[in-house]
Amino acid sequence: MEDRKSRNLPLPVRYDAWHFCNDETSANNLADLVLAGQKKATASLFWEYEAEGSSVPKPGDLSIITRWDGTPVCIIETTEITIYPFDQVPESFAFDEGEGDRSLQYWKDVHLAYFTEECAAIGRTVEPSMPVVCERFRMIYRPTPK
Repeated sequence: MEDRKSRNLPLPVRYDAWHFCNDETSANNLADLVLAGQKKATASLFWEYEAEGSSVPKPGDLSIITRWDGTPVCIIETTEITIYPFDQVPESFAFDEGEGDRSLQYWKDVHLAYFTEECAAIGRTVEPSMPVVCERFRMIYRPTPK
């Protein structure tokens, strides 16, 4: 039996589907920022991947971004992954996350609160040097408005 690759058929594509943040209002607002072209990056705690036994995203990965209720809004492709200590995340990354006033201080304040909750859930303590997965992405598909 021939495999899909030898017959020049497209290989199956695996998508992850997820929403941003851990509350409905933020999840929906951040999805809207992606649709508006303002949000082009997201950050997660490396320790979460370790605790879950899952892999860090890599360039080329595809994700279906949803609203809190699971309604899909678009597909993004990861373009870059860099892991920084929390206290060394660059201002340019905070800007690309597109949230609030897009400043590094805003980014630190919001993410420190979020990472504090995430650390507590996995039995870790927040540290200035905790590893943060900084993911840049591009939107590759959005449904045509009706």
